[in-house]
Amino acid sequence: MTKPLKLTHKQWKTLVEELKKDYKPCVVLLRSRMEKQLGFLPREYKDYDKENNRYRENCIMLDFYSEKKRTFMLMKYSHVLDKSVQ
Repeated sequence: MTKPLKLTHKQWKTLVEELKKDYKPCVVLLRSRMEKQLGFLPREYKDYDKENNRYRENCIMLDFYSEKKRTFMLMKYSHVLDKSVQ
């Protein structure tokens, strides 16, 4: 598995809108189709700080299963993902 991409919730919403323009709705709505055609699955990531009783980080991680599809996503949607590549 390749390194996941970290997105803010705002970036994720923007990316979903872009994906809806390029792909059928079933690709964006169904996780199995998203994994098969786009090569990734989104997951919500929350890091809880017990000392301060609050979340330190609340973001969306895109877990890629193919380095080729990760590279394609970075190239095609770089205007959305510009600040998230880490």
